[in-house]
Amino acid sequence: MKAVVMAGGEGSRLRPLTLTRPKPMLPVVNRPLLGHILHLLKQHGIVDVVVTLQYLATHIQDYYGDGKTLGMDIQYVIEESPLGTAGSVKNAQPDLVNGDPLLVISGDALTDFDLTALLSHHREHGALLTMALYHVADPLEYGVINVHEDGRVAQFLEKPGWGAVTSDTVNTGIYVVQPEVLARIPTGRSVDWSQHVFPAMLARGEPLYGYVAGGYWCDIGTLSEYQRASADLLNGWLNLGELGQRIGGGIWVGEGVQIAPDAQLFGPIYLGEEVQIKGSVVIQGPAVVRDYTIVDNRARVNRSIVLRNCYIGEGAELHGCVVARQCSLKARARVFEGAIIGDNTVVGEGAMIQAGVKLWPNKEVDAGATVNHSIIWGSQGRRVLFGRYGVTGVVNVDLTPDFVARLGAAFGSTLPRGSTVTINRDPHRSPRMIKRALISGLPSAGNNVLDLRQVPIPVARYYTRSIGASGGVHVRLSPYDQRVVDIRFFGPDGLNLTREQERAVERVFFREDYRRAFMEDIGNIDYAPDAVETYERGYLGALNADAIRRAHFKIVVDYAHAPATDVLPQLLDKLNVEVVPLNARIDPNKVSILQEEFRVERAQLATITGALRKVSLGVRLDVGGEKIFLVDGAGAGLPDPVVGAAMASLVFRTYPGSVVVVTADQSRVFERLAERYGGRVQRCPFDQQALMEAANGGGVVMAGDGTGAFVFPAFQPAVDGLMAIGKLLELLATQQTSLSQVVADLPPFFIASGTVEGTWETKGRVMRCLMEQFGKFHHEILDGIKIYLNDDEWVLVRPDADAALFQVTAEAHSAPAAQELLADYSGLVHSLVQEPSVA
Repeated sequence: MKAVVMAGGEGSRLRPLTLTRPKPMLPVVNRPLLGHILHLLKQHGIVDVVVTLQYLATHIQDYYGDGKTLGMDIQYVIEESPLGTAGSVKNAQPDLVNGDPLLVISGDALTDFDLTALLSHHREHGALLTMALYHVADPLEYGVINVHEDGRVAQFLEKPGWGAVTSDTVNTGIYVVQPEVLARIPTGRSVDWSQHVFPAMLARGEPLYGYVAGGYWCDIGTLSEYQRASADLLNGWLNLGELGQRIGGGIWVGEGVQIAPDAQLFGPIYLGEEVQIKGSVVIQGPAVVRDYTIVDNRARVNRSIVLRNCYIGEGAELHGCVVARQCSLKARARVFEGAIIGDNTVVGEGAMIQAGVKLWPNKEVDAGATVNHSIIWGSQGRRVLFGRYGVTGVVNVDLTPDFVARLGAAFGSTLPRGSTVTINRDPHRSPRMIKRALISGLPSAGNNVLDLRQVPIPVARYYTRSIGASGGVHVRLSPYDQRVVDIRFFGPDGLNLTREQERAVERVFFREDYRRAFMEDIGNIDYAPDAVETYERGYLGALNADAIRRAHFKIVVDYAHAPATDVLPQLLDKLNVEVVPLNARIDPNKVSILQEEFRVERAQLATITGALRKVSLGVRLDVGGEKIFLVDGAGAGLPDPVVGAAMASLVFRTYPGSVVVVTADQSRVFERLAERYGGRVQRCPFDQQALMEAANGGGVVMAGDGTGAFVFPAFQPAVDGLMAIGKLLELLATQQTSLSQVVADLPPFFIASGTVEGTWETKGRVMRCLMEQFGKFHHEILDGIKIYLNDDEWVLVRPDADAALFQVTAEAHSAPAAQELLADYSGLVHSLVQEPSVA
């Protein structure tokens, strides 16, 4: 049997360690990562190996040669351009001449899987392809797999969000592949196992199997994973042979090691060849000190990794850091948690390298200096930039002006040179500062900037789409935390960036691979002259304005002290709507308010609306102008799910046969309304981006998420509270009814929801256990797992995207029954969280 080891990884998230070595050559205790893989293959009798290379290929070829010194036969295939994970293996096919199954294994992970058992499982089941699977605490960065009881793969989700996670079982990148699978892969093209081969095999119903492996597996993609893998190997959690000569106390040494009698070593520790540990040195494991390194008198090495040929000076201190090859840390230098010192770097006497700092190779730190940030800021220890609300962080801590300027340059570098980017903000001074830093970064990458100043988010989205801009940015103070700023990036359609587009920005940012415009190519910065006017023309054109004017509505509008007060009044005035305005003055200090204050202001809206005569309804906008919150003409506050159902009822009545999109957690009252009026309901995950993407599909008239967010895609496929007000008035006018009457006509429905505390580590395991327990019942895995108990009752459990929580929602025929279901399933989830892991 032959094996293909995919060793072309660049390891950009492990920079600066991987600037001078390919990721598979990163030392893990006693040998390079690739060396552990080769050792594992030889343990299982696999000695004929083809290694696929791309990044710094000669480093691997020079180190291992033809493999004879290892008792193996190693051949190399170099990719001239990236061919994807499957295309890389196809590229090696000329060297795979026999007809036996082929083992494909990643050179980026540390593992001691029983490869013999994996091969036996493959043969016993007659599989075309078998993937090795493993249970992990955080499955978001992997391909999540659901399998049938016999091991056949049922579903494959590549790097899902928490809402789509239904298991903690992931693809490890280790496969047994039959030759006929390889034969179908086109030559010379970029083909990926997870994106192309596996979905095609599932669609054809071919025997694609998963084998849940025991043992150990760690994908070394970040500094923390690198440190964890080294510690786990030192702690004996892998069966990969002896690390060196054991001298007791969990300490392994190579040849020629010298340890002073008064040195104190607390294992587990690995000391490479000819390492010298001088007097009064203290080393606290897990720690690695590689070949030919000197640790001088009274130095302290605590939970750190020091590569070969380094000098650690007298009284120096290392705490939870990595020091790369041929570095010199002078006397009393101190390096703290998560810091990385690149190759050939000199840290002067008494200098301090703070936590998380990364120094690129060949740097010199002056004596006594304190380094608080990385030499290249983009390497700061974030694994990803984008979250649910865009790029988010504490202002002037996580999001500083220099960080944000580089972020702007990274976004601009993914767009065509000379393209236009719109930029907008809310009224607070923190977003104002961040916006100006972004503006400085975008022209440096050759992009023109149109500054919208401060307009509601829907206006910014619409304008971006209308003028043919390549993208847009909105900067806001988080409505949930006054210390936090959210930076949301738009594509040319005015919608949030897709995950693929976000990853493109992240790649440029982390690699510092910015496009630098020269002289005349630097972009222009201008104010947008007609953003509100452009939105107004589209807005009025998208409504049945005459019907609204004839209805002579009188409404109460709470503008929430936000920029909508500069846009909505003139729109409503042109629609002949009499408005009683509340909070109609922009106040930067009201941009982010506590939930209790928000509830008080909603209650005030209800009180004022109820006290006025001949008022049709009251409405409050959120600060961004994206959501609406309603009270009826009598001043009765309407829960957000009821508002969503009322809007859907009006749409179905007005547009027979129409499609309404709602999120997976909402009531089945929408299906009953669709049946009553001849419409159709489409479900989507509980995520604003997913809602907008679903609304952009054909035939959709409205989409809503049950929290006050609505999309009317005929105007723009984005959440828009201003348009939601206009469409509500239009629908009421054309149906000649009132909001209170529409609500009264709704079928009764009863929803209960709550949260269960968990941990990030238990999320995937809990979802897998729920799938195992309820997978045979009628269920849906659009967003979490939704279990249908009968026509009227269901329960949805989904992991929260932003916190270590599970969201549980239940619907039943009565409010007490819904609460009882909620309590039962919340208790089940809680018990699964508490259950010890057996993985």
